Amino acid sequence: MVRLYCCSRPPACARDSPASQASAHLPRPGLSKAVGLCQRRLAILRSVPVPIEVKDLTRNYGRRRGVLDLSFNVNEGEVFAFLGPNGAGKTTTIRQLMGLLRPSKGSARVFGLDCWTQSPRVKDKIGFLPGEMRLYESLTGKAFLDYFASFRRSHDPKRRAALVERLELDLSQRIRHMSKGNRQKLGIVQALMHDAPLLVLDEPSSGLDPLKQVTFLQLLHDERAAGKTIFLSSHAIPEVERIADRVGIIREGRLVAVESIDALKAKRARHAEVLFGQPVDSTRLALDSVRILSRTDDGKRYELAVPGDLRPLLRTLADLPLEDLTLASADLETIFLHYYAEEPKTQ
Repeated sequence: MVRLYCCSRPPACARDSPASQASAHLPRPGLSKAVGLCQRRLAILRSVPVPIEVKDLTRNYGRRRGVLDLSFNVNEGEVFAFLGPNGAGKTTTIRQLMGLLRPSKGSARVFGLDCWTQSPRVKDKIGFLPGEMRLYESLTGKAFLDYFASFRRSHDPKRRAALVERLELDLSQRIRHMSKGNRQKLGIVQALMHDAPLLVLDEPSSGLDPLKQVTFLQLLHDERAAGKTIFLSSHAIPEVERIADRVGIIREGRLVAVESIDALKAKRARHAEVLFGQPVDSTRLALDSVRILSRTDDGKRYELAVPGDLRPLLRTLADLPLEDLTLASADLETIFLHYYAEEPKTQ
Protein backbone atom coordinates (compact mmCIF):
# COMPACT_ATOMS: atom_id res chain seq x y z
CA MET A 1 0.00 0.00 0.00
CA VAL A 2 1.33 3.47 -0.93
CA ARG A 3 0.48 6.53 1.17
CA LEU A 4 0.56 10.00 -0.40
CA TYR A 5 1.10 13.09 1.74
CA CYS A 6 0.40 16.64 0.67
CA CYS A 7 3.15 18.11 2.87
CA SER A 8 6.89 17.59 3.17
CA ARG A 9 6.55 15.61 6.42
CA PRO A 10 4.27 12.58 7.05
CA PRO A 11 1.58 12.85 9.72
CA ALA A 12 2.39 12.08 13.34
CA CYS A 13 0.85 8.61 13.16
CA ALA A 14 3.24 7.69 10.34
CA ARG A 15 6.26 9.29 12.01
CA ASP A 16 5.66 7.31 15.18
CA SER A 17 5.28 3.96 13.42
CA PRO A 18 8.02 1.30 13.91
CA ALA A 19 8.88 1.41 10.21
CA SER A 20 9.36 5.16 10.32
CA GLN A 21 11.51 4.98 13.46
CA ALA A 22 13.68 2.33 11.88
CA SER A 23 14.12 4.36 8.69
CA ALA A 24 15.37 7.31 10.73
CA HIS A 25 18.63 5.43 11.32
CA LEU A 26 19.19 4.75 7.60
CA PRO A 27 21.46 7.05 5.55
CA ARG A 28 19.72 9.88 3.71
CA PRO A 29 21.31 10.47 0.32
CA GLY A 30 19.39 13.72 -0.26
CA LEU A 31 20.47 15.20 3.07
CA SER A 32 24.11 14.21 2.56
CA LYS A 33 24.06 15.80 -0.87
CA ALA A 34 22.62 19.07 0.53
CA VAL A 35 25.23 19.19 3.32
CA GLY A 36 27.99 18.62 0.81
CA LEU A 37 26.67 21.41 -1.41
CA CYS A 38 26.57 23.82 1.53
CA GLN A 39 30.13 22.94 2.48
CA ARG A 40 31.36 23.52 -1.07
CA ARG A 41 29.58 26.87 -1.25
CA LEU A 42 31.09 27.90 2.10
CA ALA A 43 34.56 26.96 0.86
CA ILE A 44 34.01 29.06 -2.27
CA LEU A 45 32.90 32.05 -0.19
CA ARG A 46 35.95 31.73 2.03
CA SER A 47 38.23 31.67 -1.00
CA VAL A 48 36.75 34.82 -2.59
CA PRO A 49 39.21 37.69 -2.01
CA VAL A 50 37.95 40.84 -0.30
CA PRO A 51 37.82 44.05 -2.37
CA ILE A 52 40.68 45.66 -0.40
CA GLU A 53 43.28 43.90 1.74
CA VAL A 54 46.08 46.00 3.22
CA LYS A 55 48.79 44.30 5.28
CA ASP A 56 51.73 46.03 6.99
CA LEU A 57 51.66 48.69 4.27
CA THR A 58 54.57 51.13 4.61
CA ARG A 59 55.83 53.91 2.38
CA ASN A 60 58.90 55.97 3.28
CA TYR A 61 60.02 59.19 1.63
CA GLY A 62 63.60 59.21 2.88
CA ARG A 63 63.58 61.31 6.02
CA ARG A 64 59.98 62.33 5.49
CA ARG A 65 57.23 60.21 6.99
CA GLY A 66 54.77 58.42 4.73
CA VAL A 67 52.59 55.64 6.14
CA LEU A 68 53.69 52.96 8.61
CA ASP A 69 52.45 49.37 9.02
CA LEU A 70 48.85 49.92 7.92
CA SER A 71 46.66 46.80 8.09
CA PHE A 72 42.94 46.69 7.33
CA ASN A 73 40.36 45.07 5.06
CA VAL A 74 37.37 46.51 3.24
CA ASN A 75 34.54 44.03 2.78
CA GLU A 76 32.31 43.55 -0.24
CA GLY A 77 29.37 45.95 -0.39
CA GLU A 78 30.81 48.14 2.37
CA VAL A 79 31.35 51.89 2.49
CA PHE A 80 34.67 52.43 4.27
CA ALA A 81 35.61 56.01 5.17
CA PHE A 82 39.29 56.84 5.59
CA LEU A 83 39.73 59.87 7.84
CA GLY A 84 42.59 61.93 9.12
CA PRO A 85 43.98 65.48 9.26
CA ASN A 86 45.90 66.94 6.34
CA GLY A 87 49.24 65.21 5.86
CA ALA A 88 48.20 62.13 7.85
CA GLY A 89 48.82 59.74 4.93
CA LYS A 90 45.41 59.34 3.30
CA THR A 91 46.50 60.23 -0.22
CA THR A 92 49.71 58.19 0.10
CA THR A 93 47.59 55.15 0.99
CA ILE A 94 45.22 55.74 -1.93
CA ARG A 95 48.11 56.14 -4.39
CA GLN A 96 49.47 52.77 -3.29
CA LEU A 97 46.03 51.19 -3.77
CA MET A 98 46.01 52.58 -7.31
CA GLY A 99 49.51 51.30 -8.09
CA LEU A 100 50.89 54.83 -8.41
CA LEU A 101 53.38 54.36 -5.56
CA ARG A 102 55.44 51.29 -4.75
CA PRO A 103 55.24 50.21 -1.09
CA SER A 104 58.49 50.26 0.87
CA LYS A 105 57.16 47.27 2.82
CA GLY A 106 53.97 45.25 3.10
CA SER A 107 51.27 44.85 0.48
CA ALA A 108 47.98 46.19 -0.82
CA ARG A 109 45.61 43.95 -2.76
CA VAL A 110 42.39 44.62 -4.64
CA PHE A 111 40.24 41.53 -5.22
CA GLY A 112 43.34 39.43 -4.54
CA LEU A 113 45.48 41.30 -7.09
CA ASP A 114 48.70 42.99 -6.00
CA CYS A 115 48.29 46.73 -6.48
CA TRP A 116 51.86 47.22 -7.67
CA THR A 117 52.79 44.13 -9.68
CA GLN A 118 49.30 43.71 -11.18
CA SER A 119 48.43 47.37 -11.46
CA PRO A 120 46.69 47.28 -14.91
CA ARG A 121 44.28 44.56 -13.76
CA VAL A 122 43.67 46.41 -10.50
CA LYS A 123 42.81 49.65 -12.30
CA ASP A 124 40.31 47.77 -14.45
CA LYS A 125 38.28 47.00 -11.31
CA ILE A 126 38.32 50.50 -9.82
CA GLY A 127 36.45 53.72 -10.46
CA PHE A 128 38.90 56.34 -9.20
CA LEU A 129 38.46 59.99 -8.25
CA PRO A 130 41.72 61.69 -7.17
CA GLY A 131 41.72 64.40 -4.55
CA GLU A 132 43.60 66.87 -6.75
CA MET A 133 42.43 66.48 -10.34
CA ARG A 134 44.56 67.64 -13.25
CA LEU A 135 42.17 67.94 -16.20
CA TYR A 136 42.70 68.60 -19.90
CA GLU A 137 41.70 72.26 -19.96
CA SER A 138 41.13 72.53 -23.71
CA LEU A 139 38.68 69.61 -23.92
CA THR A 140 34.95 69.84 -23.49
CA GLY A 141 33.34 67.73 -20.79
CA LYS A 142 32.06 65.30 -23.42
CA ALA A 143 35.47 64.91 -25.08
CA PHE A 144 37.07 64.35 -21.69
CA LEU A 145 34.64 61.55 -20.79
CA ASP A 146 34.96 60.01 -24.27
CA TYR A 147 38.73 59.98 -23.86
CA PHE A 148 38.57 58.15 -20.52
CA ALA A 149 35.94 55.74 -21.84
CA SER A 150 38.37 54.73 -24.61
CA PHE A 151 40.65 53.12 -22.01
CA ARG A 152 37.92 50.72 -20.88
CA ARG A 153 36.83 47.53 -22.58
CA SER A 154 33.16 48.26 -21.93
CA HIS A 155 31.21 51.48 -21.60
CA ASP A 156 27.48 52.10 -21.15
CA PRO A 157 26.44 55.46 -22.67
CA LYS A 158 23.07 55.26 -20.93
CA ARG A 159 24.70 55.01 -17.52
CA ARG A 160 26.92 57.98 -18.29
CA ALA A 161 23.96 60.02 -19.50
CA ALA A 162 22.00 59.20 -16.34
CA LEU A 163 24.88 60.35 -14.11
CA VAL A 164 25.28 63.58 -16.09
CA GLU A 165 21.56 64.27 -15.78
CA ARG A 166 21.45 63.63 -12.03
CA LEU A 167 24.38 65.96 -11.42
CA GLU A 168 23.05 68.56 -13.89
CA LEU A 169 26.37 68.82 -15.71
CA ASP A 170 26.80 70.66 -19.02
CA LEU A 171 29.23 68.60 -21.13
CA SER A 172 29.40 71.09 -23.97
CA GLN A 173 31.46 73.54 -21.91
CA ARG A 174 35.26 73.50 -22.11
CA ILE A 175 36.93 72.46 -18.87
CA ARG A 176 38.90 75.70 -18.61
CA HIS A 177 35.60 77.57 -18.26
CA MET A 178 34.10 75.20 -15.66
CA SER A 179 33.67 76.16 -12.01
CA LYS A 180 35.29 74.05 -9.30
CA GLY A 181 31.94 72.42 -8.56
CA ASN A 182 31.39 71.44 -12.21
CA ARG A 183 34.95 70.09 -12.45
CA GLN A 184 34.23 67.94 -9.41
CA LYS A 185 31.00 66.68 -10.96
CA LEU A 186 32.91 65.78 -14.12
CA GLY A 187 35.39 63.79 -12.02
CA ILE A 188 32.54 61.98 -10.25
CA VAL A 189 30.93 61.00 -13.56
CA GLN A 190 34.32 59.78 -14.82
CA ALA A 191 34.75 57.58 -11.72
CA LEU A 192 31.24 56.09 -11.75
CA MET A 193 30.43 55.74 -15.45
CA HIS A 194 32.40 52.49 -15.96
CA ASP A 195 30.29 50.61 -13.37
CA ALA A 196 33.42 49.26 -11.66
CA PRO A 197 32.88 46.96 -8.62
CA LEU A 198 35.13 49.12 -6.40
CA LEU A 199 35.07 52.91 -6.05
CA VAL A 200 38.08 54.74 -4.60
CA LEU A 201 37.13 58.36 -3.98
CA ASP A 202 39.48 60.97 -2.51
CA GLU A 203 37.52 63.93 -1.05
CA PRO A 204 34.66 63.32 -3.51
CA SER A 205 32.25 66.04 -2.32
CA SER A 206 34.87 68.81 -2.25
CA GLY A 207 33.59 71.86 -4.14
CA LEU A 208 30.00 70.65 -4.48
CA ASP A 209 27.22 72.95 -3.35
CA PRO A 210 24.96 71.65 -0.52
CA LEU A 211 22.22 70.53 -2.91
CA LYS A 212 24.63 68.54 -5.07
CA GLN A 213 26.21 67.04 -1.96
CA VAL A 214 22.81 65.54 -1.15
CA THR A 215 22.54 64.22 -4.72
CA PHE A 216 26.04 62.76 -4.49
CA LEU A 217 25.26 60.95 -1.23
CA GLN A 218 22.17 59.46 -2.83
CA LEU A 219 24.35 58.28 -5.70
CA LEU A 220 26.61 56.51 -3.21
CA HIS A 221 23.59 54.93 -1.53
CA ASP A 222 22.45 53.65 -4.92
CA GLU A 223 25.91 52.29 -5.74
CA ARG A 224 26.08 50.43 -2.43
CA ALA A 225 22.58 49.03 -2.99
CA ALA A 226 23.83 47.72 -6.36
CA GLY A 227 26.57 45.78 -4.55
CA LYS A 228 29.50 48.17 -5.03
CA THR A 229 32.28 48.56 -2.49
CA ILE A 230 33.26 52.16 -1.71
CA PHE A 231 36.50 53.44 -0.18
CA LEU A 232 36.46 57.18 0.39
CA SER A 233 38.47 59.79 2.21
CA SER A 234 36.64 62.83 3.52
CA HIS A 235 36.84 65.72 5.95
CA ALA A 236 33.04 66.09 5.99
CA ILE A 237 32.09 64.32 9.24
CA PRO A 238 28.29 64.60 8.72
CA GLU A 239 28.75 63.07 5.26
CA VAL A 240 30.72 60.16 6.71
CA GLU A 241 28.13 59.60 9.42
CA ARG A 242 25.35 59.37 6.85
CA ILE A 243 27.00 57.04 4.35
CA ALA A 244 29.80 54.99 5.95
CA ASP A 245 29.58 51.52 7.51
CA ARG A 246 33.07 51.59 9.00
CA VAL A 247 35.77 54.17 9.54
CA GLY A 248 39.55 53.97 9.55
CA ILE A 249 41.29 56.88 11.29
CA ILE A 250 44.91 57.66 10.38
CA ARG A 251 47.19 60.07 12.19
CA GLU A 252 50.85 60.80 11.47
CA GLY A 253 51.01 57.86 9.09
CA ARG A 254 49.66 55.28 11.55
CA LEU A 255 46.22 53.72 11.78
CA VAL A 256 44.88 54.65 15.22
CA ALA A 257 41.40 53.11 14.94
CA VAL A 258 39.14 51.02 12.73
CA GLU A 259 35.58 51.17 14.04
CA SER A 260 32.02 50.73 12.82
CA ILE A 261 29.94 53.89 12.73
CA ASP A 262 27.57 52.32 15.27
CA ALA A 263 30.47 51.73 17.69
CA LEU A 264 31.61 55.33 17.30
CA LYS A 265 28.09 56.60 17.88
CA ALA A 266 27.94 54.61 21.12
CA LYS A 267 31.07 56.44 22.32
CA ARG A 268 30.00 59.98 21.53
CA ALA A 269 28.99 62.23 24.40
CA ARG A 270 26.00 64.54 24.66
CA HIS A 271 26.50 67.98 26.12
CA ALA A 272 24.04 68.86 28.90
CA GLU A 273 23.43 72.15 30.70
CA VAL A 274 21.59 71.80 34.02
CA LEU A 275 20.08 74.59 36.13
CA PHE A 276 18.89 73.89 39.69
CA GLY A 277 16.58 75.98 41.84
CA GLN A 278 18.98 75.71 44.77
CA PRO A 279 22.62 74.69 45.26
CA VAL A 280 23.43 71.04 44.55
CA ASP A 281 26.64 69.38 45.68
CA SER A 282 28.68 67.89 42.82
CA THR A 283 28.75 64.51 44.58
CA ARG A 284 25.04 64.15 43.76
CA LEU A 285 26.04 64.03 40.08
CA ALA A 286 28.96 61.66 40.56
CA LEU A 287 27.77 58.97 38.14
CA ASP A 288 29.84 56.58 36.04
CA SER A 289 28.04 57.81 32.93
CA VAL A 290 28.50 61.55 33.63
CA ARG A 291 31.53 63.85 33.46
CA ILE A 292 31.26 67.33 35.02
CA LEU A 293 32.76 69.90 32.66
CA SER A 294 32.08 73.04 34.71
CA ARG A 295 30.14 74.27 37.75
CA THR A 296 29.23 77.74 38.95
CA ASP A 297 30.37 78.81 42.40
CA ASP A 298 26.83 78.78 43.77
CA GLY A 299 26.34 75.16 42.70
CA LYS A 300 23.21 75.90 40.69
CA ARG A 301 24.46 75.54 37.12
CA TYR A 302 26.41 72.58 35.70
CA GLU A 303 27.78 71.66 32.30
CA LEU A 304 27.99 67.90 31.81
CA ALA A 305 29.25 65.43 29.21
CA VAL A 306 27.07 62.33 28.99
CA PRO A 307 28.40 59.48 26.85
CA GLY A 308 26.06 56.58 26.21
CA ASP A 309 22.82 56.04 28.12
CA LEU A 310 21.02 59.13 29.46
CA ARG A 311 18.69 57.27 31.81
CA PRO A 312 20.94 57.17 34.92
CA LEU A 313 21.33 60.96 34.77
CA LEU A 314 17.62 61.55 34.21
CA ARG A 315 16.74 59.34 37.19
CA THR A 316 19.18 61.31 39.36
CA LEU A 317 17.84 64.68 38.20
CA ALA A 318 14.29 63.60 39.01
CA ASP A 319 15.23 63.62 42.73
CA LEU A 320 16.93 67.04 42.58
CA PRO A 321 15.48 70.61 42.45
CA LEU A 322 15.75 70.82 38.66
CA GLU A 323 14.62 74.04 36.95
CA ASP A 324 15.97 73.63 33.42
CA LEU A 325 17.76 71.01 31.32
CA THR A 326 19.28 71.56 27.86
CA LEU A 327 20.61 68.58 25.91
CA ALA A 328 22.60 69.13 22.72
CA SER A 329 22.58 66.46 20.05
CA ALA A 330 25.43 63.97 20.29
CA ASP A 331 28.40 65.15 18.25
CA LEU A 332 30.32 62.52 16.31
CA GLU A 333 32.95 65.09 15.40
CA THR A 334 34.27 65.19 18.96
CA ILE A 335 35.15 61.49 18.72
CA PHE A 336 37.23 62.08 15.60
CA LEU A 337 38.92 65.11 17.15
CA HIS A 338 39.83 62.92 20.13
CA TYR A 339 41.56 60.43 17.82
CA TYR A 340 43.24 63.22 15.86
CA ALA A 341 44.61 64.81 19.03
CA GLU A 342 45.91 61.79 20.92
CA GLU A 343 49.31 60.25 20.36
CA PRO A 344 49.25 57.59 17.64
CA LYS A 345 49.66 54.00 18.83
CA THR A 346 51.77 51.42 17.09
CA GLN A 347 49.55 48.82 15.42
